[in-house]
Amino acid sequence: MTAGVEYGLHCLLWLAGSPGAPLSSRDLADFQGISPSFLAKVFPKLEKAGIVSASEGIKGGYLLAKQPGDITVLEVVDAIEGRKPLFDCQEIRGRCAVYRERPPLWAMKGVCAIHAAMLRAEKAMRDSLASQTLADIAGEFGPKAPPEFSDDVRNWFAERTKGRSRGGAAED
Repeated sequence: MTAGVEYGLHCLLWLAGSPGAPLSSRDLADFQGISPSFLAKVFPKLEKAGIVSASEGIKGGYLLAKQPGDITVLEVVDAIEGRKPLFDCQEIRGRCAVYRERPPLWAMKGVCAIHAAMLRAEKAMRDSLASQTLADIAGEFGPKAPPEFSDDVRNWFAERTKGRSRGGAAED
């Protein structure tokens, strides 16, 4: 998985922590110290998947399109990365030098044992990611941070939004 998944999940957690208050992708990028153009590639994927919705205007941005408990980590991964296999089997078993012309049927029958192991691992990972929601992750994070941290974060985003004027609208 790419860094886009990690940053996307962090952004979604901040959106979950500010329900009803849209946050711009530019502010979310600045908050995390990354390029706004990087998140500008992530958010359309999340929007297309129905995870976030965009609101326009000077104080616009993104909102969660569903409750945090209804958004699984797997949905986020699939939205950002696309649903692609972790392992790309090259059918190396068919290239054995002993069988230069054509490998015997027994050697090529069924799924390769290595590929089968990778498929089991991928299924276990996908099942685990499907069983965890944004609310679950937020529940683990909440007790770690001191109570004033949430207020500090909300104030940081509020100051950014308050500073916008009609002449200099922030980008979604």
